[in-house]
Amino acid sequence: MAVSIARLPAVNLQTLALTFLTAVIFHRSMADLSVGSPPAPEEPPHRRFEYKYSFKGPHLSQSDGSIPFWIHTGNAIPSADQVRITPSLRSQRGSVWTKNRVNFESWEAEVTFRVTGRGRMGADGLAVWFTTEQGLDGPVYGAADKWNGVGIFFDSFDNDGKKNNPTILVVGNNGQLVYDHQNDGTTQALGTCLRDFRNKPYPIRAKITYYKKTLTVLINNGFTPDKEDYEFCTKIENMIIPTEGFFGISAATGGLADDHDVLSFLLFRLSEPGQQPPPAEAEIPKEEKDKYQEEFQNFQQELDKKKEAFQKEHPNVQGEPIEDPYESVSDREIRQVFEGQNRIHLEIKQVNRQLAMLLDEQRRYVSIVTEEMAKKGGHPGSGQLDSASQQLGSIVAAQQEVLRNLNEMRSSFHESLKQIGSAQHQGNAVGMGTYETIQHFNDIKEHLHTVKRDVDHLVQRNVQIPGDKAVKCPELPPLPSCLSTVHFVVVIVVQSVLFFCYIMYKSQQEAAAKKFF
Repeated sequence: MAVSIARLPAVNLQTLALTFLTAVIFHRSMADLSVGSPPAPEEPPHRRFEYKYSFKGPHLSQSDGSIPFWIHTGNAIPSADQVRITPSLRSQRGSVWTKNRVNFESWEAEVTFRVTGRGRMGADGLAVWFTTEQGLDGPVYGAADKWNGVGIFFDSFDNDGKKNNPTILVVGNNGQLVYDHQNDGTTQALGTCLRDFRNKPYPIRAKITYYKKTLTVLINNGFTPDKEDYEFCTKIENMIIPTEGFFGISAATGGLADDHDVLSFLLFRLSEPGQQPPPAEAEIPKEEKDKYQEEFQNFQQELDKKKEAFQKEHPNVQGEPIEDPYESVSDREIRQVFEGQNRIHLEIKQVNRQLAMLLDEQRRYVSIVTEEMAKKGGHPGSGQLDSASQQLGSIVAAQQEVLRNLNEMRSSFHESLKQIGSAQHQGNAVGMGTYETIQHFNDIKEHLHTVKRDVDHLVQRNVQIPGDKAVKCPELPPLPSCLSTVHFVVVIVVQSVLFFCYIMYKSQQEAAAKKFF
């Protein structure tokens, strides 16, 4: 017993040592796994569009030239699809700023703009601001100096002569620093990148993101219409900017000038995936809510007054149902049926006119033939009158049959026209889409097929008539010759005598002329 009791402390010490070694090895292996495994991808933040701090075309500006929820100063010119911050004139300044103060911890701004000019170099540039106060006018790209916030500058003129422009730079300020124009702000820049943003085929797009105290600038270079084709420009970490402020865009020109046009400015509020932003109604102050409610009530009262005045001026319109401005499927089908009927009606009218002209020609031709027959009947001396009279008789019979067929066709056309007219009247009076309308349409189709068949039959009959039954003019009797043989001989003799006399006279004249040489 004494031996076993003495061995107990040694066994406990061995157990404790093994437990400690096992724990150390386990923690080391877990640390190695955590170091070797890649980090889990971070979830993107939630984005919510803020329309009160944004603008875009079309209908960007109102009728009075103002931009909803924004103010513009200097030489800025708002239009329906863009805001021209500065025109391409020398020494111009302009800017646009939000009317309301922004209170976001994290945000993302997407700016679409163009910088165009005729020269190889431009000036001065464009800036995107987030400051505690509105810098309506000043020497820094058309905005105030000593700002408190951050500015993203698109500098197009090379002031320091280092040939490092156009460039994009991010400059922060606490309200005490003066911007270094001589060095293009390079001594104060927190981040820069060289990008040529002038005279591009497509608009330049800049995406500026401030999330978790990190400012990131991405640029779309304007060489492609793809809106999401962004390139990394710069990134500033551990950057502290005010949580409240105003967004603005400014531009300026100097000795050289460019057109600085902003097509859109879209602002999004960012929030972490686990946090939801407060509803938009909670952000509106009570005074502003009361103001909007009062404006709505005034507008509603004016609308009611206009309705009453209209009802007094037009008492017959009261109580009438408002027609549905949209067309249903059945209405569209019936409209197409009636349009087809109208086209058929016009075609039948045209064919009817052509048949009338053909009938007139056939009647005139028959009258001429009968007159010729009457004339030939009064002079029975010719031997070819019997055959000619037989041919004329067959021609007259064929023409009479053609006339009869044409009259039948014309009557069928008249019936078709009557049926179309009755179908249209019934459709207008009783309502479209009835069974009788469809039945009339089918009857019209059958009549048209019948007319086509009759016309084809007449054409085939005219083609099959043999050549001897065709219309031929009667042969004329032989006419006596106006020149006899005696007369012909006399003329020949006279011409021969005159020819010989001319030759003799000519030879005598030539002989007389030779005596003088």
